[in-house]
Amino acid sequence: MTSRSVDREDPDRLYIVTGGRSRVDESSIDIVSLIVSECDPAPGMQSEHVKILQMCTNPMAVVEIAAELGLPVSVVKILLCDLLDTGRITARHPTAAPAKTKLPEPDILKQVLLGLEKL
Repeated sequence: MTSRSVDREDPDRLYIVTGGRSRVDESSIDIVSLIVSECDPAPGMQSEHVKILQMCTNPMAVVEIAAELGLPVSVVKILLCDLLDTGRITARHPTAAPAKTKLPEPDILKQVLLGLEKL
């Protein structure tokens, strides 16, 4: 079994990318949070921050960002918190439908699924 590029990542580089930080406030961002850019990259920004802002013009999950950058999720969360703290991104957690919204009955969903499988 071959090791992924993340497994071979230079720990010194990851230390520099995160500014030596190893943890973030877990309540603000999790792996399924949707990230959206609120501005364009500014000159002099860290290259990883620039890439994140460019990727997130449409909502993108944290785990997708990590995969695209080839960095561990923990490192990406630290980078995202930097951008969140400066107002350059917004983070939304995909939630269940509000209580006032009526969801379709399970039987209807099963019928739709069967119909799609027959196509």
